[in-house]
Amino acid sequence: MSCVQLRSDMQSRHTDNRHNRLNRVSESRDSNTQRAAPELRLNRVIELLQEPSSLRERQVFVLRKLVRAGQRGFLLKDLADVQKILNLCAEKLNLHQEFEQILCDLLQICGRPFLKEKSSDEESFAAAAADCVSHLGLLMRLPVPELRLQICSSILSLHSADTHTHSAAADGVCAVRVSYRRQLLERSAVAETLLMSLCVVEKQTLVKLRILQTLQTLSRTSAVNCAVMLRAAAVQTVCVRMCERDPSGQLLFRCSEILWNLLENGGAAAVAEQLCNTHCITALKEAFLHLLLHGFRRHDRQLRNDLLLLLSLSARFPAPLTESGVVKILALFATFPELKSHNPLVRNLKLSFSEEDFEMKKLLLNLLVLLSGDLAALQLFKDARVMLSLLLLMKPPLHAESRCSWSRSQQEELQLQALSTLSTLAPLMLEEYLSCHGNTCLLLLLHDTCSGRGHSLHGSGGRGSQKAQVRWCVRVLRAVAAVQHQTLLQDLCDQGCIGQLLGVLRWCRQEQDDGVCLEIQMDCLFILCVLCDGDVHRKELFGTEGVQLLLQVLSLDSSLLCSGLGHNRLLLSALDCVWSCVVGCFGTEDVFVAQRGVDLLLELLQRCPKHMLSVVMATLLELCENPLAVTHTLRWRGDGDTSATQLLLHIWRTEEDTHTHSSSTALQQPISSQHPSSSSHDCGAAVREVSETLHANIYCLLCKLGWALSALGADDLSTLCSVQRYLDLKVWQVLREVSAELLCSGVCVSADAAALERLLQAGEDAAASVRSQQQCIMGRQQAEEQQEEQRLYTQISFTHKQRQIATDAWKSFLARTSDRCALQEFRRRQEQWSSSGADAGQ
Repeated sequence: MSCVQLRSDMQSRHTDNRHNRLNRVSESRDSNTQRAAPELRLNRVIELLQEPSSLRERQVFVLRKLVRAGQRGFLLKDLADVQKILNLCAEKLNLHQEFEQILCDLLQICGRPFLKEKSSDEESFAAAAADCVSHLGLLMRLPVPELRLQICSSILSLHSADTHTHSAAADGVCAVRVSYRRQLLERSAVAETLLMSLCVVEKQTLVKLRILQTLQTLSRTSAVNCAVMLRAAAVQTVCVRMCERDPSGQLLFRCSEILWNLLENGGAAAVAEQLCNTHCITALKEAFLHLLLHGFRRHDRQLRNDLLLLLSLSARFPAPLTESGVVKILALFATFPELKSHNPLVRNLKLSFSEEDFEMKKLLLNLLVLLSGDLAALQLFKDARVMLSLLLLMKPPLHAESRCSWSRSQQEELQLQALSTLSTLAPLMLEEYLSCHGNTCLLLLLHDTCSGRGHSLHGSGGRGSQKAQVRWCVRVLRAVAAVQHQTLLQDLCDQGCIGQLLGVLRWCRQEQDDGVCLEIQMDCLFILCVLCDGDVHRKELFGTEGVQLLLQVLSLDSSLLCSGLGHNRLLLSALDCVWSCVVGCFGTEDVFVAQRGVDLLLELLQRCPKHMLSVVMATLLELCENPLAVTHTLRWRGDGDTSATQLLLHIWRTEEDTHTHSSSTALQQPISSQHPSSSSHDCGAAVREVSETLHANIYCLLCKLGWALSALGADDLSTLCSVQRYLDLKVWQVLREVSAELLCSGVCVSADAAALERLLQAGEDAAASVRSQQQCIMGRQQAEEQQEEQRLYTQISFTHKQRQIATDAWKSFLARTSDRCALQEFRRRQEQWSSSGADAGQ
């Protein structure tokens, strides 16, 4: 190596060593500066800024030194002084340009995590820290866009999680937790301040977007911030800015996201209450129309659906929607593309039939249901021909799919939702329903044999079959039949609805017995009840096939009534159908009775739950107007060879809440009432007992049966005495209550007093007669029981005596075989008996 090269290498090493020493000195100086940050006396800075005579250059120098010293962040204990410094800098903002940059740097430091020296600092300085954060929002009054942007950035930085963790330094200072900083933001109510500051930044679009972004972040997960914003009328403040000019396209998105955050975290009721005013509705309408007519990106379509869902939320208060013209526009779009219109809004409207357009169509159908409770909205629906569009949408889906139409699964889902919408709108728009031949469309759809795929909520339980379509068709028919419009009912019968519903019932009985099939059967039975009630001709159309289906339902296993699937409701529907479709038509009644219908009702009366007894009893009572039904009732025998009379008397005693007959109760009160006395402002217990118990039905039913007394025991005969005089005793009880009420009210009825006294005396005589009969019956029963007891005692005594004689004979036989003397003595006695017998014969 040459000398030149050696010298060059030595100089290079010397230069590197010098640079290394300079770097270490610089790092040491910076480290000392950072360690000195907490030692900077902020009170001296405040005094310097407050002194009028202090030089501006010196103030700027000290503030820049404060900025350099606070790069790690401010201590919690210093935030009160930092707040004062920010205020002083804001006051001097108009004096010199340099204070603007310094204030911006200080605000940037405020966005960094606050520092704590002890764990208790978070609790000790929580109030001061919250005031400092709140003061950041108040600085939005300064008319400097850069400062406003920095304030929003600092608040976002405080809310966001740290990009790097701050471990405890050598001086023991560490950053506070993210959750603590977010609690400070909630406690400071800075969200309300930012929301109010939107009014002063109307012309600063960039600042406005930054504020909205900050509000979006603050409201994303915090219910406290959402509540604060709602108290400051955040919904109206945000809505009115939706349609402001924004080249970036972010304004509408930010506003929509804030509304959704408020909806999710602030409560739907509070948001809906603020949303339902004309200004908000108009803003949502204009934004929705802009996106629908001019938005072609997927993001625009999604945002359009979000706005439509917000309009759905405001539908609970339909008046603003109607006044602002939103209902008219939504009804128009709900009928597109099923109906063509020359309206400029839909003349050139093109749907891409994408998933977003499909969601919009479902939201529009849902809005029709939500607005159906408003009469003005219904009139707008009529003008827009909503009923016709729903019936067109209800048609079976086409087998061929194209790019300009809904897919097969989408068609099925829209079909089911259209049926669901019809179930709400059709009863309210009967004239339009009839003019569009709604009954014909529904009955034709019932004939359709296409299998569903089980899509959507409305198609649950119908995958691979037509259950979903049948379910909603029958539900729509039930809804319109429940109105009992005679023209509509006649139209249904003329088109063979009764026979078709019986076919649906027969099909359901062959399917698996699930919840959907049970619901279809209940709806069909209800429609048949409405159609056949009071019309003998329609009951004849119900005929033998309907009776057979009813008998299948009435013969349900009693264990299914408590299964929870709805078999108990199906059974009640069948009983109602017997009342409406069978009773009153002699031919149908005879078929029902001949096929053991009365037997099934009596068996049901014996095994059904208590809450169903009144329905079964009333149905049986109406059916017993037919003499053939009375004959079958008297001939019936249930479990344990129980007759119908015995069963009815047992139910009577059960109604009196006594499982076994008590003679003392019967003697004291022939008709017992388990209901307490009522006040003077309510009907008496005797009158209320007629409707709340089965006593009246049992009395009427036994009257029809002719008081059959065969094979009745003492308990039944005693109960029968009360039943036979039920009407007389009931009149007596009512008169006693009337007399007691008159006495309590101080009313004197001298003219009718004698008549009332005679009636009361007659009632007491009837009660005494019943008690006397019951005493005779109980006395006879007691005598018979004593005779039976004596007979049993005599039989037992005779049996015991015979056993004793047999025992003595056996002992005598043993003695003769084992003792000769005893044998000789027995022989001697036998000879004496023989000789005595011969002498007596001579």
